Amino acid sequence: MKIFGKNAVVEALKSNQVVNNVVVSASLPTSILQNIEFLCKKRNIKLQKLAKTEFNTQHPENTQGIVAFVQDFNYTELEELLDAEDVFLVLLDGVEDPHNLGAIIRVAECAGATGIVIPKNRSVQVNETVARVSAGALSHVKIARVGNLHDAIDKIKDSGAFVYAADMDGENMYQTNLEGKIAVVIGGEGKGVSALSRKKADGVVSIPMFGKVNSLNASVSAGIVLYEVVRQRRGE
Repeated sequence: MKIFGKNAVVEALKSNQVVNNVVVSASLPTSILQNIEFLCKKRNIKLQKLAKTEFNTQHPENTQGIVAFVQDFNYTELEELLDAEDVFLVLLDGVEDPHNLGAIIRVAECAGATGIVIPKNRSVQVNETVARVSAGALSHVKIARVGNLHDAIDKIKDSGAFVYAADMDGENMYQTNLEGKIAVVIGGEGKGVSALSRKKADGVVSIPMFGKVNSLNASVSAGIVLYEVVRQRRGE
């Protein structure tokens, strides 16, 4: 898999992610080149410098002048996520847009979530676009890929965590106790959380709406709900 962009590549080099080699444009600022050289040397990773024209010909995408070739994403087992001391999971129910997945990974990492769970079917998988949009967060977030999201909800509940689905007609999230071990289900574009996920969840929470538009983008919804969990956990 190819990842590109300064933040994504730097974070991959800083993490335990397997990086096969890195290619950069010689036109990058000296400070960035020196940092990439240092990180590659530290991990004994091959670094190739190309003239700007040659680099752009080989990598016409918006790469910011840096590309890393990495091992395909290594998914985590759900059981490993449930072994965390203070479970804080994000479950994605039918998110099909890689830009949304990348943005959710980024906000989940920033919020301190212990992992993300995605289904194998009817869901976007980790790819180059997801890696780019996550802006490096992908290198620091554990993601479990499960055969059946609804079975995963049962396992999460059996582990002692509470599962809340985020949907429009739920209880006001500011009036819901979101402390302790928790998993939040975020629905996909357009369809939202499935009926069965709602049924299996311990509760349904909603974001108060005050405008004329009654829905939010999946990644925006995730950010708002996850940071309400953070606020309550910090006792604020």
